[in-house]
Formats: sequence, C-alpha cells, structure tokens
Amino acid sequence: MDIYGSTINLLEKGLDYSSAKGKAISQNIANVDTPNYKAKNVDFKQVLSNETSKGLVAYKTDAKHMDFIHSTGSKTFNSFNVRYRQDRNGVDMDKQQADLAANQIYNSALIERLNGKFNSLQSVIKGGR
Repeated sequence: MDIYGSTINLLEKGLDYSSAKGKAISQNIANVDTPNYKAKNVDFKQVLSNETSKGLVAYKTDAKHMDFIHSTGSKTFNSFNVRYRQDRNGVDMDKQQADLAANQIYNSALIERLNGKFNSLQSVIKGGR
C-alpha cells in the first residue's frame, strides 16, 4: 500500500527534472564567454517519448512481485548547430535567462504542491486538529 500516493512520486520526478535543467542553465551562463562552448539543454519530453514508445512491460514470475517502475529521467544534450557569436559560442544569454526564470517558477510551483500534500498528511496524522 502506498500511503503517499503517486502524486508525491510524480512531484519528486518533476523536481529531479527541474534540478537537472537548472544545472544545465547554470553551466551555460557560466560558460557564456568560453570560445567553442555549445549550450546544453535538458529535454524530458524527448526521453519520455522514447521510453514509452519502447513499450514498458514488466515480466513477473510470481504474483508477489512488485510492479515494474521505470525511471525515465532526463537527458542533457548539446546544441551543436547553434552559433551566436564569432568565437563559435552557442549560448544565447537572453534565452538562458528566460529559461532560468521559467524553471524557477516551475520549481516553486512543484514545491508549493509538495508542501500542500505534506500538510494534508500532517493534518490526517493529527486527526484534523
């Protein structure tokens, strides 16, 4: 029995994705003046579609075996064909700042929702008091 529900697990996966995306954005901003540096990005949708197209099926040999849970994670990739300056640097600072702001909003929303779930659990544990 899962007392937390699948929502907390999904929120955890969302926070993992947000963390990986924030790390990639931070690396891009730190290397904005590095010649030949190619911007990194994290694309969760691409990895998710690749994994679900494979058809995730669990093979159980016993009824007591737990359900198959596959973590799709996220994938960081470089933008090889993008060049914004003469030194072949592929970082667009305006895009990175916009992505950083969007990622912070996404992260804050996930944390607020997670706090709401934990507050609900705390209320149940205390008996509604």
